[in-house]
Amino acid sequence: MQTVLLTGAASGIGREAALHFAASGWRVLAVDRDREGLDRLLGELQGSNHLALQLDLTSAEEIASLGELDCTIDAVVNNAGMSDTSGTPLVEKTEAELQRLYALNTQAPALIFRALREKLVPGARIVNVSSGAGIKAIPLRGAYSPSKAAVIAQSQALAKTCPEFTVTCLCPGFVRTDLVESLIAAGRLDPAQAVSKIPLGRMASTAEMARAVTFLAGEGARPFTGQTFVYDGGSSIYGGSARVAPTERQLVSHDVATRYTLVDGPEDFLSDVPAGTYPAVIDFSPLKAAEGKLAQAVHTAAVRFAAEHQADAALTLVLPPRSSVTEWEQAGDEAAAEMLVRTLACELASSARRVNAVRLNGPASAAGEFISFIAGVEAQFLTGQILELGAGA
Repeated sequence: MQTVLLTGAASGIGREAALHFAASGWRVLAVDRDREGLDRLLGELQGSNHLALQLDLTSAEEIASLGELDCTIDAVVNNAGMSDTSGTPLVEKTEAELQRLYALNTQAPALIFRALREKLVPGARIVNVSSGAGIKAIPLRGAYSPSKAAVIAQSQALAKTCPEFTVTCLCPGFVRTDLVESLIAAGRLDPAQAVSKIPLGRMASTAEMARAVTFLAGEGARPFTGQTFVYDGGSSIYGGSARVAPTERQLVSHDVATRYTLVDGPEDFLSDVPAGTYPAVIDFSPLKAAEGKLAQAVHTAAVRFAAEHQADAALTLVLPPRSSVTEWEQAGDEAAAEMLVRTLACELASSARRVNAVRLNGPASAAGEFISFIAGVEAQFLTGQILELGAGA
């Protein structure tokens, strides 16, 4: 049985992730400062031998106590975090006011790694949960965006420093947590406004984020080490001025298996995956594009996909490694191909058709589990992303 230490486990994404880990056969070491929330969680986790640890993760001394755990750990998920809803401009904040947020969001993940370093199994996975706010600044939220940007950079640096581990960073978009539901019910949050810049026209469910967390904490994330998984419905790549209308489409059930279709791919790429009903096209044809023709190959693949799938489907394009072009006139082709992926994702999102790309920097066989996840039914909030695989830390 694998063991995961999960912070911020008593509510929100953390709670849902704990439930999903346990249902998937993991032992969960649940960390939170909310004792009552932890007790409720323990009563709901499938299986036995789970452990609740009440800790204040703004305290270096309490974090250091994790080093006394008598077990080995396969994965660490640093999910705990806080925001600042005061609406006070940064120039009116004191350093003392900012420090508690930095302590939890930025310093705690590093201190937790140091405390647990000797207990991590070879090849252990570290998942640091950042935020879309770490990619695009959100004003009047104190140091929330800076602290989450720091988490992304720390994750990349740790992957380089400790290549024996798999280190990934998850950047969630807008998630419909219990807190968000309560804000909507109280009239303090307009759901239509909240999704107005999300191409898929909806917020994520906590179950979707939980599945992403569980996947990144597993063996299949190894080709993605040192990278950031932006899981936001396309909001980070949307540059349109028009408001996105809330979608009326229902999320396809995660219990529905995925039906994969390979285009120009290795016949044995996903030979052991059972057939399902959610359509996912994995298109290797861009790998055959001539120099200067990658954008054209992406467009051709998208036209073919759109003609065959009118709604609720995914296109995952497999792109070659970044190249050193021989002629300066061709230098824009790769950038055009990547922006085509993002633009297509925005244009097709209203029909729940997702478009993503992966750049292969290693053998396709090593990336099968990762590609099947991002193309499949469990990753329905992922669109418009270009993901580097096999590039190492």
